[in-house]
Amino acid sequence: MQPILSIEGISKSYGSIQALQNVSYEVPQGAVFGLLGPNGSGKTTMLSIILDILKADTGSFNWFGKPGSPETRKRIGSLLETPNFYHYLSAVDNLKITSAISGRGNDQSIDEVLKIVKLFESKNSRFSTYSLGMKQRLAIGAALLGNPEVLLFDEPTNGLDPVGIAEIRELIKELAKQGKTIIMASHLLDEVEKVCTHVAIMKRGKLLAAGPVDEVLANEDIVELASANPMNLKTAMTNFPGYSSIKENGELIQLYFPIGKAPMEDINRYCFDNGIVLQQLILKKKSLEAKFFELTND
Repeated sequence: MQPILSIEGISKSYGSIQALQNVSYEVPQGAVFGLLGPNGSGKTTMLSIILDILKADTGSFNWFGKPGSPETRKRIGSLLETPNFYHYLSAVDNLKITSAISGRGNDQSIDEVLKIVKLFESKNSRFSTYSLGMKQRLAIGAALLGNPEVLLFDEPTNGLDPVGIAEIRELIKELAKQGKTIIMASHLLDEVEKVCTHVAIMKRGKLLAAGPVDEVLANEDIVELASANPMNLKTAMTNFPGYSSIKENGELIQLYFPIGKAPMEDINRYCFDNGIVLQQLILKKKSLEAKFFELTND
């Protein structure tokens, strides 16, 4: 399946500051894709480039298999900054103004959007009376006008209390169930793990890792085993105690254990006792610890 977004070798500098350095990755259709990194890692710059707000120094990107254009931009809803609404107007009146300015949506779709973000019952309340979580949900509602296929959010839970964070998290999950592709920038590892299906980890403009969250961020030990007969090996290892899951990766068998709990010597002995000659027995650390250390330390 063709990716929704392909980024190839994008670099961007502000004078002597290199904001992005030769960044490349793809966003699959239907993914909840997290751009993860500390402040200053280049997340907002990247979002601004793929929305044609900023121009990259080098590199390119394609939306839906084609270079960006005003037509493709209509298929994308975005929330890049703090919600900017009129405090003395109601939610519905604010969205009418947003719709008129952007040319997306109509009165009927405004009601539909307010239902999606769970603000329909308070649609006539003034924006100034909303909690921070409600204000952020209204901003997401504005991004939903026109029923875009893709949503881009920059730190959607920034500044919210735990209740507000949970509200936005559940809303993003619900939008993903509806088939939206969602790209969200965040510096909160916990939120990315709970919401995202894919992730790109950045630091100081460099891409450290990208891929499915369970591969890039899961905090587990992986024991990789290989023998001349992978089928016999897998059958034998299903009876080995203590692992959380078992997977096939080509000719390799992978056993997943809680971090620090992989009993390498016991595995080797178990295979020997069952007449299995191992060609490979390797302990691989999942990348959360190492990648997060890279993100937060020099």
